[in-house]
Amino acid sequence: MLGGALLLGGALVVAMAYRATLQADRARVEDRASILSSPWGDLEYLVGGAEGPWVLLVHGAGGGYDLGELMAEILLGDGFRWVAPSRFGYLGSVVPAEATPDTQAEAYAWLLDGLGVDEVAVVALSAGGASGLLFALRYPERVTSLTLVSAGVTRVGDPEQADADWKGRMLVRLFSHDFPYWAVTTLFEGRFIELMGADRNVVRRLTTDEGRWVRRLMESMRPASMRSQGARFDNLAPLPGDRIAGIEAPTLVIHGEDDRLQLFENARFAEATISDAQLLRFETGGHLVAITEQPLVRDAVRRHISNHARDP
Repeated sequence: MLGGALLLGGALVVAMAYRATLQADRARVEDRASILSSPWGDLEYLVGGAEGPWVLLVHGAGGGYDLGELMAEILLGDGFRWVAPSRFGYLGSVVPAEATPDTQAEAYAWLLDGLGVDEVAVVALSAGGASGLLFALRYPERVTSLTLVSAGVTRVGDPEQADADWKGRMLVRLFSHDFPYWAVTTLFEGRFIELMGADRNVVRRLTTDEGRWVRRLMESMRPASMRSQGARFDNLAPLPGDRIAGIEAPTLVIHGEDDRLQLFENARFAEATISDAQLLRFETGGHLVAITEQPLVRDAVRRHISNHARDP
């Protein structure tokens, strides 16, 4: 009887913690961003920064404008103006019937027109790589530079691709409902980090500060259900592959050799296929290399954008 009471009490504590977190998460993403009506439906976005070159921040799977905001903090710092859209199916942006990475790129151009921004540096993370690459391909006159961070570029024939695909499907399932995502990231943080493409060695070596960044990353993906349609879209969307050979923008490719979600072959392919591309590779860090190597990565991103920014 005592055991049953303890179990019931524990369940109530968990339920109360989950409900409080969900309410706080919903309040965090409400009424902060703007909505622009477009031919593809509502496009949600957030603008930040006071001065400097404009940067288009293209978030990864499970994101939204709030993950773009976190990207600005991790990768940019001060001295840049930025716009962070919620991609198709994330938070306040809908998934149009004809949604593809190409139409997402067109939507970026529509958004920039609405903001009166002629040209941007593009920084694309993870699953945001496809639409970031295609925006640079389709609108070369508007892109001063392109930065790919742990980004998906092409289908990889590596034997590890099957495991990476499995991780992607598991993430889609977790984003389908709020409670499973909250429970896994709260009670099994290390396992979730592995699911995100960083192996156990990376998890064990996380410093206190890096652990805080990772927890903020996981928090930025809540409420999960408000991102589920976007995660499903990303999981099925085609990658640009050989098409990226037409990209003219100076391109910086940042990738961890031990990335288990977007395999390192993506970075090799981008470096070899884009004519003006350079690769910044790290032996460790997995899919979290932007966090585990944050000072070096931020410095490289800032210099790449600034070196190729054009005067107004």
